[in-house]
Amino acid sequence: MASSSYSNSPCAACKLLRRKCMPGCIFAPYFPPEEPQKFINVHKIFGASNVSKLLNEILPHQREDAVNSLAYEAEARMKDPVYGCVGAISVLQRQVLRLQKELDATNADLIRFTCNDMSSSLSGPGSSQFGRRMSHGGGGGGASFNQNSGLPPPYPSPWDNNPSGDSHES
Repeated sequence: MASSSYSNSPCAACKLLRRKCMPGCIFAPYFPPEEPQKFINVHKIFGASNVSKLLNEILPHQREDAVNSLAYEAEARMKDPVYGCVGAISVLQRQVLRLQKELDATNADLIRFTCNDMSSSLSGPGSSQFGRRMSHGGGGGGASFNQNSGLPPPYPSPWDNNPSGDSHES
């Protein structure tokens, strides 16, 4: 709860509304004089009378959360009068979906690279595609990457003439 001095200066609400801030002011604990913009936004969007009614209807321990929610929504409505908080939430949800797709693609790449590493280690040392290709004259032997592992390649190899990934050496 924000502190406000009743004797020094009126709360932001009473100051804006040009009235005397009384010791039992419903606004004083939540709209300190140091934060006038907070009340200005809430007043402009919801109205001081509506906020006063709301604060009087809810339990005292819930008021601070209610004022913070009103202030957040009012600030969002000032920035985006049509959508307010919903617009910000929508932008964040789209960002989460985009990042989830990016994470899924990265995980798929990681799995593919891990499978490639496993299949090359299963086929023994020195028997990688590059080693076989180089031993066959560096070119068109058409050897499959996973020839000895018994596993199909996770994707067609660009240097094989056989797009299905099956290995058929002659």
